Order: sequence, then structure tokens, then C-alpha cells
Amino acid sequence: MPLKTLLLALILLVGCAKKAEPPKVAAAPEVLPVRVQDAISKTLDKSIDITGSLEADESVNLSSEVAGRISTVRVDFGQTVRKGDIIAELDKREFQWQLDRAKATLAQTAARLAMKSPDDAFPTSTPSIRQAEAQLEDARSKFASASKLVQSGDIAKERATELEKAMDARQAVLDAARDDLNMMIAQLRAQKADVELATKRLGDTIIRAPFDGGITSKAVSPGQYIKENTTIATLIKTNPVRLRVEVPENYSSLVKPGSTVSFTTDAAPGKEFTARIQTLNPSFDSKNRTLVAESKFAVTDPRLRPGSFVQVKLVTMKDNQVVMVPKNAVFAVAGLNKVFVIRQGKAVEIRMTPGIEENGWAEVPNGTIQAGEKVAVSNLLNLVNGSPVKTL
Repeated sequence: MPLKTLLLALILLVGCAKKAEPPKVAAAPEVLPVRVQDAISKTLDKSIDITGSLEADESVNLSSEVAGRISTVRVDFGQTVRKGDIIAELDKREFQWQLDRAKATLAQTAARLAMKSPDDAFPTSTPSIRQAEAQLEDARSKFASASKLVQSGDIAKERATELEKAMDARQAVLDAARDDLNMMIAQLRAQKADVELATKRLGDTIIRAPFDGGITSKAVSPGQYIKENTTIATLIKTNPVRLRVEVPENYSSLVKPGSTVSFTTDAAPGKEFTARIQTLNPSFDSKNRTLVAESKFAVTDPRLRPGSFVQVKLVTMKDNQVVMVPKNAVFAVAGLNKVFVIRQGKAVEIRMTPGIEENGWAEVPNGTIQAGEKVAVSNLLNLVNGSPVKTL
């Protein structure tokens, strides 16, 4: 047999042998051992995290209503003051002289009215008035007598006319005296007001604290001349403080006076504070579409200061029933979070976004996992959807 024919026969024989091999059977999937825990049902308050700030209850730039030279500044930056404490004083000599002059002018007018004191009751008569009244009464008597004598023909009618004119003149003198009295009374009232104004201006040379608080800045020094309404110092009221929170528009309907919020701040790490909403802004901020809610509360921790940034937790739903799983049952990979629920001996992958976390437990979306179902808490790296498992 030729060599080529022999080789061809061998090739055909090997091919037939390979076709005759039985097909391979796939190996059974490996059963993975896992530890499991039950998902639980729990009642939680649903909340959102928003930002806020602490602000001073009151803030004022202290200034003087009068111009003058600073003689004394009694406070400095960071100092605590009480209501009524003196902040600064102006040179008061000129204002004292103005007050003395106003008092002297008032006393002079009171003397013209025969008043022992400017505070006495206003007189209803003066010597000039009484003299004019007497002269008018005499003129009336003479005119009445002349009128009778004219009727009897004892005197001429012209004489009676002269006496009547004299009587009218005396009436005019009396009216003028009464007008002078009223004018001096009005003048006295004006001069009393001048004294009160001068007294006030003298008092304005002393600048006092309108409330308890702390000095955040001092803007003047002794010897400096200032004009009216020049800021001398800035005072803030640090207790109570105002918590102001910007609530997103879509949650604004959940906030009302009486709502409770809790907040934390980096100034007091590890501590949570609570406050009750008291007022709401009547309108939304047109720029960021938020509603400002405010709470005013007494400070019990000195670390809470105006100007602090706070993280606020706003309760949007109370006593909400949720399902929670152990936090170590949530497997995060490539930006995804998933939990493996053990159903009929197999791991079922549930992709989800964890909600509230509390004491090592994480909330799962409603309807994804039922309370009492078992979830894997170990060997998560090797589990895939449908993997057979053996619970430990």
C-alpha cells in the first residue's frame, strides 16, 4: 500500500474516533456558605438634612444723636455689657451751657407772669389785666351816667359820645393785656420745650447699652470728633439666639409653627440640639426657591454663638413604618448598592439606595424586602444573582 494512502486512512480513523466521544456534562454550581440575619420592621421619623445658621437675637450699631468730641470709651472688642452700661461719653460742657441758658430764659418769662416757679399753674390774670379791667369799669360807669344826663338834657350829646369812645378804648386795652398774657403763656410753653430738648441733648452725650450683649467692634477713640449717627460700637444680643433654616420649596408644606427640628454644629461636635419653629417668612426667596423658617431659643451651651453654620434635620414624617437590614448586608460596588436576599436557597440580588441609617441598620426602599426575610451578611464578594447558598 502506498504511503499516501496509509496516511489518509489513519487521519480518517482518528476523526471518526473523536466524533464517537460522549458529550461532557457541566459541573454543578458551587454552594456558597453565608451567614444571614433577618430584616426587621421599625418605626422611624422621616427627615431631610438642610443647612441653617445661628444669628443674634438683636444687633445694633450704637451711635450718638448729637455731634461732639469723644471724652471716654468704656468698652472694647469682645467685652460683655449689661443693659444701661455706659458705652462712651462725649464732652458735655457745651450742652450743659445750652441747658443753663434755656432754664434762665424760662425763669425770666415765669417772673414776668408773676409765677414763683415755671412748674406752677399758668395765671389767668396779670397786674396789667387787672388795671385795664378797673379802668374799663370806670369808663362804663361814666358812660352810663352821661347817657342818663343826655336824656334829661343836663349835658350835651357830644359829651356822652366822647365817654363812649373812652370806654371802647379801655376795652381795647383790656383785650391787648389778655392777648399779652396768652402770648407769654405760649412763650413759656415753648421755653419749657427748649429746656426739655436741651436736657435730652445733654443726656445724649452718654451712650448706653440698650440690652445685655457683647461688643463685636469698637469704631472710635477718645479725642475723636464725631458727627450725629456716627457708629461708636456694635452690640449684639447673644442670648437667646435665632436659628434660621432655608427649607426647599417642595418640603415647605411640611413646616409650620410648632414643628421640631434638631441640629448639629462643628462648634459643638458630637452634640445634637433641638429647637421649635416659631415663625415662617411669608414669601419664598425668589433666587433659590426656599422658605426661611426661624426659631428663637435660650442658649444653654456657650459654644452656640451667632454666626455659626449648622446642619439641620427636619422631620418630614413622624412614626413611619420602614424595613431595615444590617448595614453590613449592603454591598457597594462601582457606585451601586445591593443586598442579597435568601429565597428558596438562592441569593436574589436587590439593587437599592439606602435610606436612613441608625445604630448599624439601614433603611431599604418600600416594597423591595419584607420584614423577616433573611439577608446575607457574609461572603458578599462571591455572591451573584441566583447563587445557591447554604446558611450558617
